[in-house]
Amino acid sequence: MLLDFKSLVNLFYPKLCINCNNQLLKSEQLLCIFCRHDLPITNFNGIQKNKVYKTLDERIAIEGALSLLYFRKNGITQKLIHNLKYRNNETIGVFFGNWIGVFCSDNKLFTNIDYIIPVPIDKERLKKRGYNQLTKFGQQLSNHLQKPFIENQLIKIQKSKTQTFKRRLDRFVDLEKNFKLNDTSFMKNKRVLLIDDVITTGATLEACTRQLLKAKNCKVSILTIAFTE
Repeated sequence: MLLDFKSLVNLFYPKLCINCNNQLLKSEQLLCIFCRHDLPITNFNGIQKNKVYKTLDERIAIEGALSLLYFRKNGITQKLIHNLKYRNNETIGVFFGNWIGVFCSDNKLFTNIDYIIPVPIDKERLKKRGYNQLTKFGQQLSNHLQKPFIENQLIKIQKSKTQTFKRRLDRFVDLEKNFKLNDTSFMKNKRVLLIDDVITTGATLEACTRQLLKAKNCKVSILTIAFTE
């Protein structure tokens, strides 16, 4: 029996698990069933009263927050995020956009939002990398939630500088200056879902949220792939 082109390609270039490098079965995508089972899922069932929400709500007014995975040093989540951001593997964004999108749709989470907005990257980094790691992720969320994904309203206007030796307040003031909302009237009376790949200190999401809240009566919720414990 002659093999079709796709089967022939898979024969010579088999798809491998991004974590363990074992060959994937036809029913598997990106990760084998064993590695997917090992993903550190947060099991946050709601957008309030979870660790992500409590961490950010103490610093800025948000309507809800959610993360799918825990981010641990040298763990599988770190490997996935690294490949998404630095190795041009945007299929990871598609994978998680579909997974989280289905979860949110099934559980009626973030159904009242108007727009999905990504944390932006500066032009220099965008040119060098060739993509924003959140684009495919946001587009898949948009498909599942049936809400527009918009990349040109919240922008990053300058590259982040090292903040190591600055006090926390000074670091935040500098970080907030990095972002700008193009048109505050566009976000007036809107509910926005702000997305990012991983929450570390939360400072970047806080700075972006403050820009969005400059629009009159704008409400912000936050969704990320991962959350640092």
